[in-house]
Amino acid sequence: MRLDKFLQVSRLLRRRVLAKEACLAGRVQVNGRKAKPGTEVKPGDVVVIDWGCRVLEVEVLAVGTKAKREAATLYRVLRETKQELPS
Repeated sequence: MRLDKFLQVSRLLRRRVLAKEACLAGRVQVNGRKAKPGTEVKPGDVVVIDWGCRVLEVEVLAVGTKAKREAATLYRVLRETKQELPS
């Protein structure tokens, strides 16, 4: 499954357009490499999303359907870091 589609289906990012923009801005990595929106993800891949003051690292458990109730079962959070913005 394409990375931008996975980010939307898993509800890690709400819209596919946001997922695409994050990838193009270099804020998403798959297995330690900056990823394009069309990068294929599969179970076992590690995805890191650097979104503003939040860094989220997840492991892909499955690629699946669009059902919202299944979204949380598609990944496992490995690490989440929140940073304060400088004042």
